[in-house]
This record gives sequence, structure tokens and C-alpha cells, in this order.
Amino acid sequence: MSVAPTLSDATPAAYAERRRVLLEATSRPGVASRRGLAALTDAWLREVFTRACADVTARPDQVALVAVGGYGRAELSPGSDLDLMLLHAGRADVSELADAVWYPVWDSGVPLDHSVRTFEQARRVAGDDLAVLLGMLDARLVAGDRNPVARLRSSVLADWRAGARRRLPALREAWEERGASFGDLRHALEPDLKEGRGGLRDLVSLRAVAASWVADRPHRDVDDAVRRLADVREALHLVTGRAGNRLLLQEQDEVADRLGVDDADALLRAVGAAASEVTHAAEVTWRRALQQVNVTRSRYLRGRRPALKLLGPGLAEHDGEAVLTAQAEPTRDPLLTLRLAARAARAGLPVSPSSLDRLAADAPPLPEPWPAAARDLFLELLGAGPGLVPVWEALDQVGIVTRWLPEWGRVRHLPQRNAVHRFAVDRHLVETAVCAAPLVREVSRPDLLLVAALLHDIGKGPADDHSRAGAPLAQRVATRIGFEPGDVAVVERLVRHHLLLAETATRRDLDDPATVRSVVDALGDLEVLGLLEALTLADARATGPAAWSEWKANLVSDLARRTAAQLRGRLAAPPPSLTAVQAELAARGRLAVLAEPDEALTWTVTVAAPDAPGLFATIAGVLALHRLSVRSAQVRTEAGTALDVWTVLPDRDHEPRAEALRTDIERAMHGELDLTRRLTSRDASRRPPVGPTPAPRVVVVPSASESATVVEVRAADRAGLLHRLGRALTGVNVRAARVVTLGGEAVDVFYLQDRGGQVLSTGACAEVVRLLTDAAG
Repeated sequence: MSVAPTLSDATPAAYAERRRVLLEATSRPGVASRRGLAALTDAWLREVFTRACADVTARPDQVALVAVGGYGRAELSPGSDLDLMLLHAGRADVSELADAVWYPVWDSGVPLDHSVRTFEQARRVAGDDLAVLLGMLDARLVAGDRNPVARLRSSVLADWRAGARRRLPALREAWEERGASFGDLRHALEPDLKEGRGGLRDLVSLRAVAASWVADRPHRDVDDAVRRLADVREALHLVTGRAGNRLLLQEQDEVADRLGVDDADALLRAVGAAASEVTHAAEVTWRRALQQVNVTRSRYLRGRRPALKLLGPGLAEHDGEAVLTAQAEPTRDPLLTLRLAARAARAGLPVSPSSLDRLAADAPPLPEPWPAAARDLFLELLGAGPGLVPVWEALDQVGIVTRWLPEWGRVRHLPQRNAVHRFAVDRHLVETAVCAAPLVREVSRPDLLLVAALLHDIGKGPADDHSRAGAPLAQRVATRIGFEPGDVAVVERLVRHHLLLAETATRRDLDDPATVRSVVDALGDLEVLGLLEALTLADARATGPAAWSEWKANLVSDLARRTAAQLRGRLAAPPPSLTAVQAELAARGRLAVLAEPDEALTWTVTVAAPDAPGLFATIAGVLALHRLSVRSAQVRTEAGTALDVWTVLPDRDHEPRAEALRTDIERAMHGELDLTRRLTSRDASRRPPVGPTPAPRVVVVPSASESATVVEVRAADRAGLLHRLGRALTGVNVRAARVVTLGGEAVDVFYLQDRGGQVLSTGACAEVVRLLTDAAG
């Protein structure tokens, strides 16, 4: 039976064992466990320090072991470094004493960040280095003489306060740079809990601002948020058994379980909510601090404070913020909150936190349905452009948004498990409204566009089809804010079909009459089509650069043009099927390749060759070998000659060279080039995806075409995937193909016919699905 070591046992092994026992007994991460670990470490270090002094026959006066940084705040996570400073008064034996303290710590296996300084050295370094200063603001005596520690704390704090107005801009710049480098916790799929925007490091900066006496910081809510982030970090350390701040995908489920959270999505949502509190507090604190710096300068230059600038009844601009004036009456004016928000967003001003708190506490609820004046102010807010984002987030932080729109609660801080998206769902919806604002003059109903932009993803969450789930929610919101029934129906239809144009344009054959007819049947009139085209553009721009390209824009525009023509009662003239040069290639009757640049950064590669089984797969494989990403393919056969027209996007500098492509296609057709081996080798050299990869999904899309069987394949994108799929389709004719890559996900759609040019039979469909599933796996 083993006996736990006592605190009097100062050996590294004894400390490591007590530490292990303590961590194993930690059932739920929290402040108590982090303080317990710090207390255990304090007790051990005091023993280590006492024995070190005895071993080097050093008196413990005028020397102190000091905890700084996070350890100085008397909290330790399992993977945290020990930030220690040996503070002395110029002792000759300090190096020997330091070694006697540091070596036991190293032997215990705990990471150590250490320094040895005199009082003058410590004060000077704190005056030169902001990072050192931030650590010393939390300096705490662990062992030794408390007098030099108290003197150092007092002097460093006094120096900081004396020079804060000069040094605060540099601290603010460091905060900005850190956020740019490590990302934003509110939207990251793998957030850095310490260094990211809204993370633990931000509180250190806020504490420094508060210590400067230039501006205070919010306390209760932000302190609670930081505790929650620290709990997640502690759970991460316990789960992984190592130091680390990034919450990786493969560790999120286990961390969630350790914290008693439902799942990884709930965990990221909790992290996003806490980070929002911290970010909001940081923005407010920095605004206050810089206001004070500027006020001091303006007093020096002009001798007076800035005057109020009226923004409307009861509203004004003051010190760069939108505020309520003394004449404002929140309890008697239900439109005041909307009016302040709209005016602030249009003027590009943040809203004063005290005004927001006053409105959150005193403003009466809006009557339902909203009066027209309320709806107009809401639309003014949504149409304000980039100024909408900070105002909306501030309103959301104090609970005003969910008071207006209870449905908003279902998407607050909801993560997007898709690398294409830059933002969590709530921020994405606001960004879509921002991107829709410049398009309002291009549509017949700007008001419906803006509301649909804000609500288009309101159904995201557990539902498989968020468009279908969101439609009734959008209908409820549009009714509440006072739209007429006909307008409510349009908003509902826009939300239900907000993916229709993009998905149809990129996954269906636009030359097939059934494609345009399906869009016509879904939308019904030209006004809705115009609104949906604008919403599609705004949604894509808000999603991120990977979601939109000139190639995709051209496809959506072409589909909208054809749909509009059919809604007007006539057929749109399709673009010419073949250019004169392409037609000449087809007439040769032998292998020929033509590569032509397009306007949308893509190239058109035309291949004419004697028709043969497997030709589609061969061409796809050669294009992949030449690092050309396929976006679409049109296949036809005339008089025994296949003419395949491919739209490709070159990878970096690999522009298509027709002669090189022709040579490799010919070699592959004659068995001289093993495409499968070459592509498999390249795929094996790529870094594997992080986290589990879902199984491929292959489905037959009913009623998508009258003349072909349409099969959609969703699978993890990798080198040569289209070649593998093409090989699986050797037994049927590929009439057309559409290829889309969303992040690491490929969506390939094939229009298939049997050898007689007819749709596939039920048995043939089942066999094709099986073969494609195997090829995509």
C-alpha cells in the first residue's frame, strides 16, 4: 500500500506524485482545482526554497521567490508553466541559490519560466517590456523576504500609472496584433483559448488598463466568462495530459464530456459566448482608455471637452459614442432603442454601454405586430452597412436582440462545422445583411432582401435541412415585425430556397430543360427571382472567399437569366454549344486538345478523341495530374468522336498546356501512363484531414432531368477523385458533370445514360451507386 508523500518531503518525485494524485481527484475543472494546484505548488516551493538557502548557507533576507503571470494570480492549470522570479539585493551567491531552486523544479517535470533579477533590474525591464510588465503586475510572494516584493509591486505599479497614457497605445496595438495572429474565439473551429481574440490573455491586458487608473473594466460578467474559458483550458490539459491552448477538433468531444457539456458543438458555443463577453469588455475598455488619453490631449490643446452632437430626439454623439441625452425617456418611448441603434449604425458609432444598460433595463417591449415606424427603423439598422456589426453585437450582448427576435437565441454563437465559413451562424447572418445593403438598389423590394438576409440561416441547428426548418421561423419573425401576408410569404420563400440558385447552377446541367423548370416551379415569379439572386450573392460574400468565385457567379447569373426568360414566357437563348475551333477539332476524328483561358480565371479545355469506354476517367485523371481542378464537364459524341469540354481552375502556376495534356492522354489510353498509381502516390503525400472523415454519400436525384439519370456524390476531396469516379462509370455514358469543392468536401454530379442514350434502369442505378460509393471511399 503506497503512502502519499507529505509536504515536508521536498523531493521532485514527491511533488510530482502529490500533483498526480490531486489531478486524478479532480472530477470537474474549476477555480477550486486550479487554486488547489497553486497552493500545493506554493507549499512545495517554500520547502525547496528553504532547503536551497540552507544548502548554500544563504540567509533568506533580501531575497524572495516570486510568482508572476498566471501563477502570480494563484491559479494553475495542469499544463501551465511555473512563472518564477528570484528577486535579490545584489547577492554574490545568487547563481548558486538559483540553481538550487530551479533544478528541483526541472526534475519534477513541470515547465519552468524563470528569471533572476535585482530590484533595479526588474523595475527597468518592466519599464521597457510590456510582456514583463504584465507579469509583474500580478507578482506574488511564494517564499523569502516579503519586503522587496512589496517594494517592487509598488514601484512597478507607480511607473505604469505614470507612463500609462504613453504606453497604452502600444498595449492596444499588441492586443490587435494578437487577435489578427491567433484568430477570434467566437468563430474558430479550433480556438486558441489563451491567445485568440476574446481569450484568457485579453483579461491580462484589461487588468493592466484598470491598474493604470486611466479606465476601469467590466468585472462581474467578464470575470465569469474568463473562469469558464479557464475551465475549458484546464479540461483540455486533463484530457490530453499536456500543455496546450488550442482546442483541436479531435479533442472537443472528450473535453465536453469532462466539463459535463452535451457535445462538441455545445462546447464551442459556450466558448463563443464567453469570448463574446471578453471581447465586448475589451472593446469597451479600450474605447474608454483611448477616450481618456484623447481627452487629456484635447484639454491640453483646446482647454475643453468635446461638445454633444445631436443625432435625433433624445440621442447624441459624445466622445465618439452614440448616447442617450438627459431628455431621453426610455420608459415612455418604445422606439428609442431602435432609433438609437439605427442612427449609431448609420453614423458608424459604437453605442455607449451605459445607454445600452439603461435601455435594456427600462425600454418597454414593442407591440406586436410592430408599428410601421418600428419596422422602418429596423430596416434602417439592417441597411446601415458595416456599421451594423458592432451595434448589433452590442445590442445582443445586453439581451435586446433576443427581446426583439426570440428566434435569434437558437443561432447565438452556433459554430459552423464547415471550413468555408469565416463566422459562427449569428455573425454570418449579420454579415449577410451587411453584404446585402449595397444591393438594395438592384432589387424591387430592398426591405424583403434585408430581412431575408438576416434570417436566411435562422433554421441552422439540429435539423438536417436548415432551409426548410428556417422557413416557418422566418415567417413568424416577418409577421411579428409587421409585414403584410404577401410579403411574409416572399420572405418565407426566400429563406426556404436561399440555396437553390447556387446549388442548381453548380450541380445541374443548365442545358437540360428540367433544370430551369425546377427553379421556375420553386420561385414562381420574377420579383422573387431577383431577390433570391441578390441574396445568393450576399450570402456567398458573407461566407468567405472560398464560397464564391467569378466562375460560380457566372453560372448563377446564367441560371437566373434562363429562369427569368422562362418566367417571362419565352426560352432563353442558350450560349453557343461549340466555338468554331471546337467544331473543327471534332471534325478531325482523332485525338486533339485545345486549352483556352476564360474571363473568370478558369480555362476551357476541349478534348476530341475517338469514343471509347473509360475516356472520361482518363481525361479527368490527366487533368488532375496536371493540377487542374475540374469545375464542370460537358460530354457529347458525334459520328463516333467524343468531344468533351472541361472548365478547369489551374492550381497556382500550372496553366494548362494543350500539347502536354494531349501527350499524357494518349499515353494513358495506350497503357503507358498509370494514372491511378500516380494520383494515389500524390494523395498519400498530402496531410490527412484532422478529425473523423464521414463516409461518402451517393444518391440518385429524382426528377432532375428528363433525358438522363442524375447522380450526386459527396465525399472528401482528394487528388484524382474525379478520375476514380469516372473509372466506376465506365459501363455507362457520362453526358455531363458538375464539380464543386466546398472546403475539403467535393460535390460531384453526373448526368448518366445507358449505351442507348436512355435513362438508367433501376438495377443499373443501384449498381452505379454501389460502384461510386466504393470509388469515393
